Amino acid sequence: MSRPTVSLCMIVRDEESLIAACLRSVHDWIDEMIIVDTGSSDSTMQIARSMGATVLSYEWNNHFADARNYGLTHAQSDWILYLDADEELSPLGDFDLHKVLQETHASVLSLHLVNYIGESPNEDEAFHIAHPRFFRNHIGLKFKYAIHETLNIDDIYPDRESAEILGTIPLKLFHRGYMEPITIQKNKFTRNMTLLQQEASTRTANSNPWIEYHIASEYYRVHQYDKAFEYVNLSIVRFVQAGRMPPSMLYKLKYAILFNTGSIDGAWPGIEKAIALYPDYVDLHFYKGVICYLKGWYAAAIDVFQHCIASGETTGQHLTLRGTGSFHAYYYLGLCWEKLGNNQAAINAYEKAYELSPSYTIAKDGLNRLNEIEI
Repeated sequence: MSRPTVSLCMIVRDEESLIAACLRSVHDWIDEMIIVDTGSSDSTMQIARSMGATVLSYEWNNHFADARNYGLTHAQSDWILYLDADEELSPLGDFDLHKVLQETHASVLSLHLVNYIGESPNEDEAFHIAHPRFFRNHIGLKFKYAIHETLNIDDIYPDRESAEILGTIPLKLFHRGYMEPITIQKNKFTRNMTLLQQEASTRTANSNPWIEYHIASEYYRVHQYDKAFEYVNLSIVRFVQAGRMPPSMLYKLKYAILFNTGSIDGAWPGIEKAIALYPDYVDLHFYKGVICYLKGWYAAAIDVFQHCIASGETTGQHLTLRGTGSFHAYYYLGLCWEKLGNNQAAINAYEKAYELSPSYTIAKDGLNRLNEIEI
């Protein structure tokens, strides 16, 4: 039996500073590269062609799914891998990707997506989640929605359990698109909000309930927290109206907004209801611990942060901030022990946080502060 083939499909525009690194990350094993260019005025197309890609020009119509689907119509391989130019796939190393593609019964395979959020790439300053990126070609899977497009899995498999359809691949995909320098350069807020508001203005009973969440996320990124809170709550309502459980990341965003506005009383005791819905979501437990700490309930906070550490951080369906089950939790343990007058326990916690994340300077600051006191 011949090995399965894979087509890389991308849509790009003015990505000359990023596209070469993206294509290099898959170049050695990919079977074809289909690049849909939506109007570049720089050297993006020339770079892509020089690396062996087929470049297709496409007139931009403010609809990401349409552009992606245009690329799919030209892909010939058994499987599709879709990426953006601001992403790079980790090396395969000893991992036999083609063997997995040959043997899997899944139609869609997720990667470990690392969403950098700092000034420079650092996995400790990132959100982590499993994200579907490989899917079988020629079975009707395609993209939907004008922005934050997703695969039409529910349309193709309306009566199948997700476990029958979805699988995972132990490779990391590094995404730079929401690092602050790139969001400023590309003015993503204006572009995204224009498309999202267009979708929201044409809402019907069957509209995508994610629209309001994405609007909330855009407002959150530019620190317009009142608007963000309004829209994340509206998104929760939309999911309920559609007869669907609001996804866990909606609650994560809601409580992140409350923290950033100092509304600790507004976050308690509602966080308990969110945890009841998603008891395995370590970020929600971490938020609960921070609430307890800020309310002065230090013993209770210690119990929660120890639970976070015991739970750890797994990459799955929940959007997880690196550290909520490790170094962030240890740091807050240190703060709690300080408040209770147990400086040695605080030192031990800060040391562990710093050991787990050497770039986590506030843990080092805590150590220095307490070591000076001990001296």
